[in-house]
Amino acid sequence: MRKNFDLSAYLVIGSENTEKPVEEVVKAAVMAGFTFVQIREKNSSAREIIFTLKKCAEIISELGKSSSVALVVNDRLDVALAAIERGIKVDGVHVGQSDIPVDVCRKYLGKNKIIGLSAPNENLIDYVKNFDVKYVDYFGVAPLHVTPTKLDAGLIDDGKIITHNFEELALLKKISQIPIVVGGGVKLNDIPQLAATNVDGFFVVSAVTGAENPFNAASKLISEWKKFS
Repeated sequence: MRKNFDLSAYLVIGSENTEKPVEEVVKAAVMAGFTFVQIREKNSSAREIIFTLKKCAEIISELGKSSSVALVVNDRLDVALAAIERGIKVDGVHVGQSDIPVDVCRKYLGKNKIIGLSAPNENLIDYVKNFDVKYVDYFGVAPLHVTPTKLDAGLIDDGKIITHNFEELALLKKISQIPIVVGGGVKLNDIPQLAATNVDGFFVVSAVTGAENPFNAASKLISEWKKFS
């Protein structure tokens, strides 16, 4: 999976993001065409996250998408390793700047798992241009807009929130050695301009998890992305 993942439509989801069972929203998104799923549970125990990963992996398998849809867990290297040990198809982790270092993740996950890294908001261009990507498979960049889903997205030390415009993202794509997925408040009407930057994909949370009909919401996003990318 590490050499063959698709970032074009990336869902981030945890139980705090939806009133529906997480696996039901994941099923709807994957049926609509989403290609990447990140389980981000900030308030759940390790066992609870493992159980969620198991249910989501089973759903993806039942849909015949295990070889084309990646399933990763946010932050929790320990959970990823425990789930893999239990035979659950977890494809890797996504970590932030203050989480477990990517070289440590690579050491324990091995060469075949995916490691995503959230790029910092300050000095973003220089960071991406100069970062040694030997342990990392893609950058996550956010936010495009201020978002209530993650109130600290874009927050820097002086209390300001930095967002990223389409011109900056286009430049970022040109200089990055690895794929880039962009999110943070992304809505349907952002997709044409986002696709025009040539980034590798978009990620969403509430645009799908908060929708009354997640399948319809996911389908519209996919359709728009394919139209303009």
